Amino acid sequence: MAIVASLPDVNLFSSLPSSPPPSDSPSRSFRPTPPIPIPKYSPSPRNRNPRTSNHTQPKPQSNPALKLPHRQTRYYKPVKEGVISSDGERTILIGESGVSYQLPGAPFEFQFSYSETPKAKPVGIREPAFMPFAPPTMPRPWTGKAPLKKSTKKVPLFDSFDPPPEGKAGVKYVEMPGPFPFGRYPKEGMRREEILGEPLKKWEKGMLVKPHMHDNRQVNLGRDGFTHNMLELIHSHWKRRRVCKVRCKGVPTVDMDNVCRVLEEKTGGEIIHRVGGVVYLFRGRNYNYRTRPQYPLMLWKPAAPVYPKLIQEIPEGLTKDEAHEFRVKGKSLKPICKLSKNGVYVSLVKDVRDAFELSSLVKVDCPGLEPSDYKKIGAKLKELVPCVLLSFDDEQILMWRGRDWKSRFLNNPLIPILSETNTADDADKTIEEQTMSDQNTVISSPKMISLWNRAVEASKAVILEELDLSPDLLLEKVEEFEGTSQAAEHTYTALVLPGNDGAEDYVDDEDRPDEYSDIDDDFDDECSDDDESLEPVGPEGSLPVDKIVRKLREKLK
Repeated sequence: MAIVASLPDVNLFSSLPSSPPPSDSPSRSFRPTPPIPIPKYSPSPRNRNPRTSNHTQPKPQSNPALKLPHRQTRYYKPVKEGVISSDGERTILIGESGVSYQLPGAPFEFQFSYSETPKAKPVGIREPAFMPFAPPTMPRPWTGKAPLKKSTKKVPLFDSFDPPPEGKAGVKYVEMPGPFPFGRYPKEGMRREEILGEPLKKWEKGMLVKPHMHDNRQVNLGRDGFTHNMLELIHSHWKRRRVCKVRCKGVPTVDMDNVCRVLEEKTGGEIIHRVGGVVYLFRGRNYNYRTRPQYPLMLWKPAAPVYPKLIQEIPEGLTKDEAHEFRVKGKSLKPICKLSKNGVYVSLVKDVRDAFELSSLVKVDCPGLEPSDYKKIGAKLKELVPCVLLSFDDEQILMWRGRDWKSRFLNNPLIPILSETNTADDADKTIEEQTMSDQNTVISSPKMISLWNRAVEASKAVILEELDLSPDLLLEKVEEFEGTSQAAEHTYTALVLPGNDGAEDYVDDEDRPDEYSDIDDDFDDECSDDDESLEPVGPEGSLPVDKIVRKLREKLK
């Protein structure tokens, strides 16, 4: 470095020339074209200018088939009563029964569910109006091959009047029509009365129902109720047997009368026995599977329409403050019952009506049930009880009996005075304070009230009109009532015996009155609801038969 620094005219920090040297010829700036042309790609979406891209390139149009709504889309269209869609004679209607489908030649309007349709009219639909049935004609798409020829094999139709012989290979058993009395034969019929034939007798019903009591071959009816495709399912059961067993569970069991009415109306059968949620449907004496009504099947489940809200912020007959107060009280209210999943709720309406006799608020606990299930139960209770729904919070149905509620015991002086020991005002009271009741407060169940009414009618109890009685006056009332009750208890109607010898005339079965003709033992002791024991008519030895026995013994001596 010392040698370089000692050299004259040497600048160690010299800069580059400010301007390039002049070129000798202009041909050096020309660049030859490459042998392969450079492709021109469209700029990426990130580098596009939004101002110029809309004018330069139009947006590609997507296929309209991809824009159809599906289960995940939030489709909503308000509807009114009347026809909302039509394709020739195939129309979709909005009416009193919700969404219904009208097909040419159909005996009635088809619905997805005939028993679980709310009475409120829908306000909107969640999908475009279309038919869930197969189209009447569908052209075959070209596949490059000619269509196959029609089969020449003749498939035999099932005829109940002429069933195949027993033991034939490849053919299942087909039930013959009946039962018929001796000398009667089946007759072809098209109307319901003709197919049912003569009413069944009691022993015939027992003969038909007994084989199905403990059989698992049945139609299960769930939360959707009696659906359209169950019509064909019931007829397939009737092909093999005369009675179809229908087991109902869940929401439809709240109103079993409606389920039975719909079953008889749509299928044309007759309910011959019913126990809880189990219904036995008889097909008719003259039923023929070949001439049964055939309905098209629904290929999918339509989306449920939108109905008005069940819970109003300010219910009818209440102010906003009163509704809030009732909802706060309902949080500490004890439920009258607990509904299990897939249970049978036949007595729920009666239990709610009985509970309204003692309290203006009633709560039903529904742990584990689907929200749609207990909302449907609440809608049914609103129509059947009737009542006003306040909330569905915490899987519980809170109801108010309403301003226009009237007690079923208005003419009965034994109306219980309502006690507020089960509301939120007494939540802070101790158990001892809650057990202490007022002198004028009477807490009683409807069952006790019915027992009291029965005792008053049988002259075994009396109602005191005066409450403030001294002990002496009360004792006189009791002694007076004892005399009248004993006289009524030991008094019997006089019986006139036909003759001095005490023998009765023989009565033939043909001359016996009609009221005794239907007396017969029940075909199912397990399903009998009459558990009351027969009470003796009078004291032992006071019957006319006893007098006859005494006279006969005296003659034999």
